[in-house]
Amino acid sequence: MLLRNVRVSGTGGELVDILPVNGMIAAIAPAAGRVPGLDLEGRWVSPGLWDNHVHFSQYALMQQRLDVSSATSARETAELVGDSLSTGRGADLEQFVGYGFRDGLWHDEPTAALLDETTGDRPVVLLSGDIHTVWLNSAALALHGHAGHTTGVLREDPAFEITRRIGAVDDELLDRWVDAAARTAASRGVVGVVDLEMRWNLESWTRRMAAGTDSLRVEFGIYTADLDRAIGLGLRTGDRVGPQLTVGPYKVLTDGSLNTRTAYCFDEYPGREGEHLSRGMLTVSPEELLPLMRRAVEAGIVPTVHAIGDHANALALDAFAELGSGGRIEHAQLVRERDLPRFAELGVVASVQPDHALDDRDIAEHHWAGRTGRAFPLRSLLDAGATIALGSDAPVSPLDPWNTIAAAVTRTRGDREPWHPEQRITVAEALAASTRSTVAVGQPADLTVMDVDPLDVAPERLRDVVVAATLLGGRFTHNAL
Repeated sequence: MLLRNVRVSGTGGELVDILPVNGMIAAIAPAAGRVPGLDLEGRWVSPGLWDNHVHFSQYALMQQRLDVSSATSARETAELVGDSLSTGRGADLEQFVGYGFRDGLWHDEPTAALLDETTGDRPVVLLSGDIHTVWLNSAALALHGHAGHTTGVLREDPAFEITRRIGAVDDELLDRWVDAAARTAASRGVVGVVDLEMRWNLESWTRRMAAGTDSLRVEFGIYTADLDRAIGLGLRTGDRVGPQLTVGPYKVLTDGSLNTRTAYCFDEYPGREGEHLSRGMLTVSPEELLPLMRRAVEAGIVPTVHAIGDHANALALDAFAELGSGGRIEHAQLVRERDLPRFAELGVVASVQPDHALDDRDIAEHHWAGRTGRAFPLRSLLDAGATIALGSDAPVSPLDPWNTIAAAVTRTRGDREPWHPEQRITVAEALAASTRSTVAVGQPADLTVMDVDPLDVAPERLRDVVVAATLLGGRFTHNAL
């Protein structure tokens, strides 16, 4: 189907016709007037958008859970849960689940006893905003084998295990939620995601796509528990294993997160000086990391390393240097000045989530005091020659690339002053870090159609960009024309 009378973002606004054939752009020519095709009436197109870091099943599940992110204390969080329970919400479920709490600056401590006051004997599990911590009441602790736990707060691997357990819903139900979430993503111009869900995802996505989920291209990640399985199947990064399904990277987590104070840093966290883990938590030592990465690379699987603290990033870069192979680092939230140019030198992509900077700015100023000029250092990475790839880490941040792009370009939301505005990047740079193709002959016909040219939108209005249509391989996955 010929797309008539369209303007390509960044090219001056001349009207052209675009012809997709077999999923690719076969021709772009000056608008030919009244010829058969779909008249886009002068709207703008740009390449389809990618979210380079999501946890898609978790994102779909979160749409069914209570959002407690507005709470500013443990007490307020417990009261929000109690109020929701009193309405009968989730009465037909074995346990009640909420998400989004951020306790890093709370004046009171989350405890099972506090949660018990408003929840009684109904099992309740709350996931932190960064998914690295879970807070359980006594009934949930008993249900999940942690009866008598002193606080009810579990972090890192024990938290991930609880997250896996509460995510074990019926496949058919989860697949319906995933399909709905994928269509919502397409409505924001998304054509593809890198799914780093912490489980084996090959069969899940194969089943979903066979059943008709076709709104997105998906690259699925592989974790250490399944690395041998992937190698045994002969999977290599970039292999297409379905019409829209591709093998993604091998992901290994080497530290925690800022909000849990487990990001591994050179400096101690304030108030924890001299304590065990005062600098955060290194979850995979360098002696373990390098052999794992080498095994993946030798099998043709590109490694990506979760590293948030500056020490974790330095160690990850050391491993890439020893390995002599490129790859990715996920997050790169705090980076030493001397390590910035190493990303480009080693061919390591910085897979970053700009919206986290806005969520974490206050806790970073407290726990990374004096170092925030190199926190979420997007401008510094680009100026040092690094390639960056933007994502959301959904459900930690919304799976909405315009939200992500706005965060990268403005370093603020609402009425607050920009946080370290020197680390802002341009709209063009943010779009380039959110796409995999161009609007050109021979490129995939993955297109986002808008009423405006995003390059001309005022930065503070980027979150409001309306997507009129999204095409994946020349096929509409969203159409509000």
